Amino acid sequence: MIVARVLWLTLFLSAILGAQAVPSAQQQQEPPEEDVTLSPNREYAFNPIQAEKELKIGLFYAKKSSWKAATMRFREATRWNPGLPEAWLRLGECLERGKDKKGAREAYAKYLELEPEAKNAAEIKKKMGS
Repeated sequence: MIVARVLWLTLFLSAILGAQAVPSAQQQQEPPEEDVTLSPNREYAFNPIQAEKELKIGLFYAKKSSWKAATMRFREATRWNPGLPEAWLRLGECLERGKDKKGAREAYAKYLELEPEAKNAAEIKKKMGS
């Protein structure tokens, strides 16, 4: 009998305390906003340090054959520093692997614009022609 009362009292108190622990709809906070790095309206300013960081992360993803992630990082690098030839080259390679021939040609063209005397210029021009 005492065990039943203690059990009933425990259930009763947990129900009361549990109801108080759940905030009402007014008290609930809004979910945190999305990561600003994923925002399409993000403003970019020349930042070569950030560009190099994005490039290194992109190379890491490319080494793991995670082409989509690498593409995103290389694209970020080109936005932070549009004059970074390697970022354009790597972006073109990733886009080519992703079957985005038009995007790859544009990235390669930008690479050749920045590095017209590159050792691999002939190879890149050949890729652009196909």
